[in-house]
Amino acid sequence: MSALSGIPRQTDHQWFDPSTWHLRTRLILVSMALLVAICGAVGVVSYASMDVFLTKQLDQQLMQASHGRPPIGDPNGRPDPLDARGQSIGTLNARILGSQVSSAGFLSSDATRTSLSPNDAGILLALPHDGHPVDRTLSNGGYRLVATETPYGDVVITGLPLASKEDTEASLVWTMVLVSLGGLVLIGLAGTVLIRRTMRPLEQLSDVATKVSKLPLDAGEVALAVRVPASAAHPGTEVGSVGHALNLMLDNVSSALEARQQSETKVRQFVADASHELRTPLTAIRGYTELLRMTETFTEDGRKSLGRVQSQSERMTTLVEDLLLLARLDEGKAPEFTDVDLTQLVIETVSDEKVMAPEHIWQLKLPDEPLTVRGDTTQLHQVLANLLSNARKHTEAGTTVVTGVMRSADGSAVVTVTDNGPGIPPEFQGRIFSRFARADAARSGSEGTSGLGLSIVESIVHAHGGTVEVASRPGRTEFAVRLPALRTVTA
Repeated sequence: MSALSGIPRQTDHQWFDPSTWHLRTRLILVSMALLVAICGAVGVVSYASMDVFLTKQLDQQLMQASHGRPPIGDPNGRPDPLDARGQSIGTLNARILGSQVSSAGFLSSDATRTSLSPNDAGILLALPHDGHPVDRTLSNGGYRLVATETPYGDVVITGLPLASKEDTEASLVWTMVLVSLGGLVLIGLAGTVLIRRTMRPLEQLSDVATKVSKLPLDAGEVALAVRVPASAAHPGTEVGSVGHALNLMLDNVSSALEARQQSETKVRQFVADASHELRTPLTAIRGYTELLRMTETFTEDGRKSLGRVQSQSERMTTLVEDLLLLARLDEGKAPEFTDVDLTQLVIETVSDEKVMAPEHIWQLKLPDEPLTVRGDTTQLHQVLANLLSNARKHTEAGTTVVTGVMRSADGSAVVTVTDNGPGIPPEFQGRIFSRFARADAARSGSEGTSGLGLSIVESIVHAHGGTVEVASRPGRTEFAVRLPALRTVTA
C-alpha cells in the first residue's frame, strides 16, 4: 500500500472540508467541475443558437402563410383567410372585425376547420397589430402568432404551432446531455488514470519518507539504503526535482550517520582501552596500600589518608568495571543465556543489601512458585544490585524498600523495586537512564555515585529483550523491569 493510500480513513465530517481531501481527489474533482462548466456553456450557447435559428425559420414560414394569396372572398368581397391555399397542418387563421372574432380556427390533418375556444378568442383579441410575431399558448398548444391589419379595416391573424420547434430543441437538449454525460464519464475515467499515474512519483516520495521516519537513527550502525527511484528523481520535472533533492538529503544524512557511528566506535574503543589499561595500575595501588598497612607504622592521620587512598581506588575500580561492561554491551556482545531462577536471585541480592544497609527496611513480595527466565545470571544480578543500591544510596535510613517478583498477563516476568523515599523530580525522570546522569538534590544520600548504575541496568535489560521503566512521586518511587519469561512446556 502506498503512503498516500495509507493515510487514515477520513470521517464523514471531514469530507465536507476540502482542505482534508487528498490532492489526487481534489485534482479529479476540479477537472470534472471544469468539464461540467465547459459542457454547460457549450450547451447553453448551442441551445440559444438553435432557438434563434428555429425562431427565424418559423417567422419566415409565418410570414409566408400570412401573405398567402386568398383565392376567394366573403360575401362582402373581402378574402377569407381560412380559405388560403398551401398552408400546413395546425396553422391558425382568424379575422377580427371590430372587437369580435368573426371567423377563426385551426387547420386539422383532414384539411377541415377546428374552432377556437373562448379563451383562445380572448388571447387573439389582445394581440398587438404591429405585424411582429409573438409566442402565445392556446388550447391547441404553443403558437407563434402575427396580427396584421388589412386594407379593409379588419385584422388577420396567422399562427404556426411551436411543437416542431420545441421537439427539435428538446432533441438537441437530450442529445447534448447524453453526449456530455458519456464524455464526462470517459474523460473522468481517463483523467483519473492519468492523474493517478502522474501522482505516482509523489506516492513514491511519501513511501521513502515514511520508511526513513521509521528507521532507528538515534544510535548504533544505521543502514540508510532507502532512496527515491530514479524514475521519480529526475531533476527535469517539479516532482523529480523534489525526489532528487530528497535523495541528496538522504545521502547527506547517511554520511553524517556513518561519521557519527565511526566517532562513537572510536569513543567506545577508547573507553574500553583506557578502562582496561587503568585496571593494572589500580590493582597495583590497592595492593601496595594493603602492603603498607601490614608492614609500615603510620600516625592516626596517616592511617586515615591511607584508608582514603584505598577507598577511592576501590571506587575507581568499580567505575572502570562499569565502563568496561558498558563498552561490551555497546559492542552488542550477547549475554550468556541460561535458565535463571529469578525468585532465588532476588532473595540472594536483597539479603546482600540487608547486610550492607541494616538501617533500611527490606521487604519481599514473591510468587508462590519460582519464576524462571532466560538470561545471564551475573548481569541480572548486577541489575538487581544496582536498583537496590540506588534505593539505598538515595534514601534516608528507615526507608522501606520492597522488591517484588510477579508474572504479568502476557506471561513476562516483572521485577519491581519500590521505596517510600522523597521521589525523583519530574524533569529528571526523562534522563535518569542516561550515562553520568545525577540529580544530587533529587534524593538525599551520603554516598557518591558515578551516574552509570541505571545506564547499566537499561543496557543489560535491553540486551535481554526486556524493558525498564520508572514511576516516581513524593513518597513512592518504583522501578519496573520486564523480562521475557521462560515458557514451560507441559506434556
